[in-house]
Amino acid sequence: MTARSTDTNRSRNLALVVLGTLIVLATYLYLVITQPTELAQSSSAPAGLIAMAGYLIGAVMLAAGSIHRLSTTTIAMAPVAIALNIVVGQLVAVLGLPVYLDSIGTVLVSALAGPAAGVVTGILTNVIWGLTLNPVPLPFAVVQVVIGLMAGYAARLGVFRTVWLPPIAGAITGVVAAMISAPISAFIFGGATGGGTGVLVGMFQAMGQSLLASTTLQGLLSDPLDKLITFTVVYLVLTALPARFKQRFPFVREYQVFGTKVPTSKA
Repeated sequence: MTARSTDTNRSRNLALVVLGTLIVLATYLYLVITQPTELAQSSSAPAGLIAMAGYLIGAVMLAAGSIHRLSTTTIAMAPVAIALNIVVGQLVAVLGLPVYLDSIGTVLVSALAGPAAGVVTGILTNVIWGLTLNPVPLPFAVVQVVIGLMAGYAARLGVFRTVWLPPIAGAITGVVAAMISAPISAFIFGGATGGGTGVLVGMFQAMGQSLLASTTLQGLLSDPLDKLITFTVVYLVLTALPARFKQRFPFVREYQVFGTKVPTSKA
């Protein structure tokens, strides 16, 4: 492959990532500004179709622009992480717990393969989930993007090298996620997104808070706890994984995410 061809491919991939990001952000802003409450009742409503199309197109562009940066090991791991997100998230929602736990796979991939892999895993999770089982997670795809980015950069900074840093990084990520998700929960779903979080929203409304204030307060209670648990679980999983398996990921080797090097066998 010539240098010119390489530069062309790099420019094309960058354009796909930028366009995909802009489409996701535009879809998010559309949902927040227009406040299409009918999305909560039917994914076939005009707003639901726009949301699905926007997030699906954006996700495909982000994946297409980022996949060249992912190793074969990462590509093989992503579907497992997506399934983990959906299965655990769906189970928690059915149980009515006041947390989500639907981003464990996203954070795990981010810690092993970097922010780009986390973003692809996160946004595809909510798109697939929203198109197959439940439309509620679909508008929250932008939150998964933020989680993937923050988890990946936290790993790059060495957060997963010690036992006490992941809970702190998780709580910080949760605060950011809460501020982004609160308008979606309030304006699109009227605060009723299912699970145990709706009880908290109702409690704050009964105390005289506005809908947006109630969803924000609920998020500031649920999200930091949720991400604290998620980052801690991921840390425990990473600790249990064999060192040689973790060293298969270029991101781990480049940034020494876990602070140790695995000696290579001599031929």
